[in-house]
Amino acid sequence: MSRQGLIINADDFGLHARVNLAVEQAFTQGVLTSTSLMVGAPAAAQAIEIARRHPSLRVGLHIVLADGRAVSAPPSIASIVDDRGYFPDAMAREGVRFFFSPRARRELAIEIRAQFEAFAASGLMLDHVNTHKHFHLHPTVLSLILSIGREFGMRSMRVPCEPDAPWGLRPWLALTRARLTRAGIAHNRYVVGVRHTGAMDEQALLDAINTLPDGLNEIYLHPAIEGDEPITPTMRAYRHVDELDALLSPRVRAALDKLALTRGGFADFLQS
Repeated sequence: MSRQGLIINADDFGLHARVNLAVEQAFTQGVLTSTSLMVGAPAAAQAIEIARRHPSLRVGLHIVLADGRAVSAPPSIASIVDDRGYFPDAMAREGVRFFFSPRARRELAIEIRAQFEAFAASGLMLDHVNTHKHFHLHPTVLSLILSIGREFGMRSMRVPCEPDAPWGLRPWLALTRARLTRAGIAHNRYVVGVRHTGAMDEQALLDAINTLPDGLNEIYLHPAIEGDEPITPTMRAYRHVDELDALLSPRVRAALDKLALTRGGFADFLQS
């Protein structure tokens, strides 16, 4: 496969105003080409307004099924969220329940549909779909996203496969890729951002750019402007400002320009 292009994406759009402002800055002044929206997050309304101001920013749905807030009312999905409507961060435990509990699967379907509906209500074009913490590697979660997503025009998904992915993860990545291919869902060849999550600084981004394999690849980051407190407790070690600085770096832009790669969102690489 010849070299096709590159998607540079910011996850967690809508999580916090600091994230939203960084996404807008990285798109208007830097090399960011797309972002993934958490429709149930506290600053989602602001994120949608920012996206509407910049129609060439490609926006996808970042489905949250762990370590975040659901869109559905808690009583309707009571077996998979707490009383406040938050998903637990115990993904291994919840993954087992998703396999074996019919009730959990029914409630997962309710919530996944609700997140697609919330994105559709924004009026934004759906560029892609991915999941918080890559939960779509779970076969049950992926099945539900594929069946529900086609109703909402889903055409592209992320495969979180880095070139040096751990051996134990590779069968799940291969299964995900095969299922997306069978379903006719476009996807990237490789992704960069898993191993250095929260630490995609300028050097990490330059290293990724200079070692890109052929094909359609995605680099994702978690930029945010500076603040006094962690955006979430699980992000205490994230270097959000370093990642924003990397997206604004003249050295990074020069490296991309030297490669002369087409950059955009998934929609820019889909055949009409």
